[in-house]
Amino acid sequence: MPFLPITKSEMLSRGWDCADIIIVTGDAYVDHPSFGTAIISRVLESHGYRVCIISQPKSDKDYMRFGKPRLAFFVNSGNIDSMVAHYTAAKKRRSDDAYTPGGKSGARPDRAVIVYSKKLRELFGDTPICIGGIEASLRRFAHYDYWDDAVRPSILIDSDADLLMYGMGEKHCVEIADRLNAGESIAEINDILGTCFKVNTADYTPRPCAECPAYEIVKEPTESGKKQYAVSCRLQQNEHDAVRGKTVIQRHGKFIVIQNPPMPPLTTEEMDKVYALPFMRNYHPSYEAMGGVPGIEEVKFSVIHNRGCFGACNFCALAFHQGRQIASRSHESVINEVKQITEMPDFKGYIHDVGGPTANFRFPACDKQTVSGACKDKKCLAPTVCKAVKVDHTDYLELLRKLRKIDKVKKVFIRSGIRFDYLVADSDESFFKELINHHISGQLKVAPEHCSNNVLKRMGKPSIETYNKFKNRFYALTKSANKKQFLVPYLMSSHPGSTINDAIELSLFLKKEGLHPEQVQDFYPTPGTVSTCMFYTGLDPYTMEKVYVPRTAKEKAEQRALLQYYLPENKALVLSALKRANRYDLIGTKPGCLVAPDRKQQAVKAKGNQRYKKKK
Repeated sequence: MPFLPITKSEMLSRGWDCADIIIVTGDAYVDHPSFGTAIISRVLESHGYRVCIISQPKSDKDYMRFGKPRLAFFVNSGNIDSMVAHYTAAKKRRSDDAYTPGGKSGARPDRAVIVYSKKLRELFGDTPICIGGIEASLRRFAHYDYWDDAVRPSILIDSDADLLMYGMGEKHCVEIADRLNAGESIAEINDILGTCFKVNTADYTPRPCAECPAYEIVKEPTESGKKQYAVSCRLQQNEHDAVRGKTVIQRHGKFIVIQNPPMPPLTTEEMDKVYALPFMRNYHPSYEAMGGVPGIEEVKFSVIHNRGCFGACNFCALAFHQGRQIASRSHESVINEVKQITEMPDFKGYIHDVGGPTANFRFPACDKQTVSGACKDKKCLAPTVCKAVKVDHTDYLELLRKLRKIDKVKKVFIRSGIRFDYLVADSDESFFKELINHHISGQLKVAPEHCSNNVLKRMGKPSIETYNKFKNRFYALTKSANKKQFLVPYLMSSHPGSTINDAIELSLFLKKEGLHPEQVQDFYPTPGTVSTCMFYTGLDPYTMEKVYVPRTAKEKAEQRALLQYYLPENKALVLSALKRANRYDLIGTKPGCLVAPDRKQQAVKAKGNQRYKKKK
């Protein structure tokens, strides 16, 4: 099956006079199951719809390439948020974009979903516009916008779209297309699970629901407004459950935004059908002359076997997008995909990853999740693993064993996404041992994120003692297997709750462990996360406790520099941080110190002392 049309000539060559659905996206067109546009387009195609794709449009001519679709436009920003694609956590403009031909930034606009939708409304009038993907999903309610440093309204209001699909959209998009195809107007389609729509306040019919504080209240940068924002955040997170989630509404002036309960996750059979669709597993050939699309390299020989995450870290939006309930593919489905990969001409025998949001989750955390929903106000794994959680790696291990036996496969790696607290909670070490013996390419990336339990609490992560238990067992098993393998920890600076003393504690932890992280991540307040709520309000939305937030550019730079205290270019920032914290004991050349004193300042001070003595 060829690529779907991205030009009018490609559409006409199929004998189509128009498209049923046109997908407008901020990414280059990559027909691979790791790309949302590819999945949605192939799912719609499998249901008999003619789908065309407009990738990274700029001019009116680009938008009008295929004319008016018979049913609707579906709009997304691409695989990642357009603002995250463009700006670092320090709000500096990025020069690269892995999802653009040639890898250069600038092919998509800031706030791509809003820009695309407004332009489509201008050009095509009342043609239905449905928005989705990560950018729309996480902005479905009034949300703090880090780049504006203000609370923006629901993206439904800003974009002038008709319908918003949140979460993974396979079921949503087909139901929308089917109902439009049956003659319903877009205004009548207001009851699909996993969607949001807006109504005029005057036309609203009260219904059983949970109501968030209004946009006009939560947008106020006052103590009261921020408190109500925290209340809103908690309510939205709690109701994001496909089993027990209620309809949620939020008033926006003359409009009311209505969120229907979440769409249930795909069953194993449904997921298998999606991943069996005829993906080309590469970028459109027209991009070859531009240097290809770099984003394919990370996933080309990788397989996604699950969705969802019951870990639900506070700084991560995955649980608010995909949900806490795990959905997984069958062994046969994953095996068939790997066999396809082995037939690719540039396959060298290595499956780079068999993962997902969390690689070692295959089933829901406990029976309750599928019967009465995930617990409100409680995490499955933090601060400790809940007693109700079923810790079992048997099925994942069996899958990996089968993949290792496939002809032409030399190695099957797991590169990231191992939840170490879940791993060490398993009394059976069979998976742990085989992970070390067969599935690590020298290094395993894991995410302790910090060492201060004060910060880890705000992150929704397990204690550092849990990580240390995992680390010690990892190296013991590695040694017994006579291998040289290492852990590469992901670390985050400046997360809400992290004081300068917490950052120093992390620096000392790294020194003790002999770790020199090449990269560290400064906390990035993106829409849809509990941590972003803490950053904006200074409150933990679950306890309403006040939370310290490092806000100034200087302190954020100091906390980041402390994680790489050994770099000469960070010396001034590290010295500044230690002096501000009154930790002069860590300035010096002794083994326990973090940084040597500034020689120039010492020389100036010494000369000053000499002059003073002479005067006396």
